[in-house]
Amino acid sequence: MITYTTSIAGVRANQLAGFFDGWPNSPSPETHLRLLQNSDHVVLAQEDATGKVVGFTTAITDQVLFAYIPLLEVLPEYKGRGIGQELVRRMLAELDGLYSVDLLCDPELQPFYQRAGMRPATGMMHKNYARQSGK
Repeated sequence: MITYTTSIAGVRANQLAGFFDGWPNSPSPETHLRLLQNSDHVVLAQEDATGKVVGFTTAITDQVLFAYIPLLEVLPEYKGRGIGQELVRRMLAELDGLYSVDLLCDPELQPFYQRAGMRPATGMMHKNYARQSGK
């Protein structure tokens, strides 16, 4: 069974292995833990029996009008179980009341987010791939 929480209390780096699948320079579990600790909002999906984190999403916000969801990840072996949709639903509930909640995604992922009530938009970004691992 999967449990969802907005607390990272007690989460250790060794519970965060296997995320960032396909990233050429993925963050280490220690860096992953730091990014969770420094996010304004976090929703975790954990396996009840083991406490293993199997999915997460984060948000940063000004707490007034805007929030940005930079990450949503589900471990590959847990995909297709509705965990990602539940993480998005819970994060949007956490951010309810703000004027705008934005995220960037590839076009093929837009239908996933549309099912959660989000709309496609056009945006711009700058990425420093040399810093992708967070070092």
